[in-house]
Amino acid sequence: MLNRALRILPLLSILLAAQPAQDSTVLARKALDLVLAGQYAEFLQMSTADVQKGLPAADLAKVGAMIKTYGAMEKLGDASVTKAGPNSIVVFPAKFATQNINFRIIINSAGLVAGFFQLPGAVNWERPAYSQPASFKERAVTVGEGEWKLPGTLTVPVGAGPFPAVVLVHGSGPNDRDETVGGAKVFKDLAEGLASRGVVVLRYEKRTLQYRARLAGIGGKFTVQEEAVEDAAKAIALVRTQAEVNGRRVFVVGHSLGGYVAPRIAEADGKLAGIVLMAGNVRPIEDLLVEQVMYMGITGKQMDNAKALQAKVKKLEAGDEDSPAFGGVPVSYWVDLKDYDPAAAAKRLGIPMLILQGERDYQVTMTDFGLWKSAVGSGKGVVMKSYPALNHLFVAGEGKSMPAEYGKPGHVAAVVIDDIAKFVK
Repeated sequence: MLNRALRILPLLSILLAAQPAQDSTVLARKALDLVLAGQYAEFLQMSTADVQKGLPAADLAKVGAMIKTYGAMEKLGDASVTKAGPNSIVVFPAKFATQNINFRIIINSAGLVAGFFQLPGAVNWERPAYSQPASFKERAVTVGEGEWKLPGTLTVPVGAGPFPAVVLVHGSGPNDRDETVGGAKVFKDLAEGLASRGVVVLRYEKRTLQYRARLAGIGGKFTVQEEAVEDAAKAIALVRTQAEVNGRRVFVVGHSLGGYVAPRIAEADGKLAGIVLMAGNVRPIEDLLVEQVMYMGITGKQMDNAKALQAKVKKLEAGDEDSPAFGGVPVSYWVDLKDYDPAAAAKRLGIPMLILQGERDYQVTMTDFGLWKSAVGSGKGVVMKSYPALNHLFVAGEGKSMPAEYGKPGHVAAVVIDDIAKFVK
């Protein structure tokens, strides 16, 4: 649903609504070459009105400046093309001196650029020191069945079980099972780090990645239930059937959007031993969107779009689900979350909670951490920890966190792995 766009902000892509494709590869390559050459006016001439409004030349210049921070381009790979309704999605893998980037360009049926995104490319992941591969083994599993079944990986400690287990629930965007973002693989770090400490971990491809083209073509109603909650429930059920798992000691670890909906997942399940919220927001998504645009210093049309979307969402009511989508997202998605209060839901649970927050996080901030503290911080079994040096990915850094930071190789901090393992065990 939501593009990562190098984590400029997880919802920024909804301001660039993808329209409908023509012979796409040549057109997409031309568009990419124009951006790389800094010829933004020419790029906009071959773009839809929505892109022209949502990504004016001044903001394109910021994109170009960011691309320059990657160093020299060493290789531009062959394009891959997929269809999504009338659109063609063309992806060019690019290898730069400091990182790999996938340029994702949407060409509509009129031959115009309907979306231009940068996504993290392949990461040369190196095992962190806290991962002890001799202490665990992995096997492939399938989460769910039927049309939405998902491939997953179960990481199991070596030795006599049964062990406690966690199910990892992704943040926003079409995430892989490792939750690869730029130079980090958040869920792979968690899986290997926790399994090295005696915890079974299940991670899986997100539905919005595995079935991206199908979801783009179906339109209609779509909510966070289909995006995250249903598959998390299936993953929990699968984990409980594993011979190595103590079925009474199953936890959900949700990151970002996954933390936001973790109380909802736990309420529906009713039997979880606890939940871990990593940078889970309390405030509504549309409010975070405006805050993130402000943080990035983005002004003009994109700020106006963000505020307009925020205002539209605030006015929605039950029964509006069949209204035309806006912001590139079905109205059903926004309506579903209108009355959702994650802090109130968490308070009703009465189960142990570990709430973690990076103090350098600009996507979900210490404001949300404070709201969690006010709502549930004094509850029995609630542990709250914040980390001064960590960003939204729980990777250490210095100074003001910016999108370019995500492109650098990094790992979830060892203290986070230790704190989660201690809580679960």
